[in-house]
Amino acid sequence: MKKVLSWQIVLALVLVTLSIIFYLLHYLIFRDIHHIFIYLIGDIAFLFIDVTIVTLVLHRLLVYREKQSIMKKINVVIDTFFSEVGTDLLKTCLKFDLDIVNFRKKLVIAKDWSDKDYLMTKQSILQRSGVIDSKRYDLDEVRTFLISKRQFLLNLLENPNLVEHESFTNLLLAILHLTDELANRHYFKRLPESDYKHLSEDIKRVYNQLISQWVDYIRHLKRDYPYLFSLALRINPFDENASAEVNEP
Repeated sequence: MKKVLSWQIVLALVLVTLSIIFYLLHYLIFRDIHHIFIYLIGDIAFLFIDVTIVTLVLHRLLVYREKQSIMKKINVVIDTFFSEVGTDLLKTCLKFDLDIVNFRKKLVIAKDWSDKDYLMTKQSILQRSGVIDSKRYDLDEVRTFLISKRQFLLNLLENPNLVEHESFTNLLLAILHLTDELANRHYFKRLPESDYKHLSEDIKRVYNQLISQWVDYIRHLKRDYPYLFSLALRINPFDENASAEVNEP
């Protein structure tokens, strides 16, 4: 750090010295100190405007472009997550949901959904209490699946771009926590009722965050990747009639 600062100081001194030399050269040739000060003061006055333009306009534009670039990279990570883990995990979580019959209709997304439709759906997810019962499905199967994907999830967390996407990072941490909870139990039959309740809360945490991220993911596909959006609708885990086959005329 000190070397960088010393290099910058030396460069600044060199540039200032060169400016002084050229001003002196101008004076020796033209002998017009009045002309020198007119342009010098004018240049200094414009310097404040120049700094304003650079810091407030160009800097913000560069920051915006950088964020857009980072979000594109994050979206690629999220696409990979849902292809490898997210969609299958969502299908599994549905099997623990006691109220899925009434809730799934809200998440059968149509092609013509507007941004307002997506926002309203996310609000309904946040407002939903829901009831998850960890005894309703085979926890051993869930454990096997999550352990097989643990390294993949850890690799995703190592991506530095995820710092910009806190909600998705929280989802990954929730999934890894559920993985650890299941991995540290040798059996799932005849557990204490309090332990089943604890596992239900862990599944619910993953489930709610996963649905929210899935809605954002579908919205992103509609905007940027129509062909992936089409497939995502056809394999929608909430649609009981979902089929990857294209049956439209």
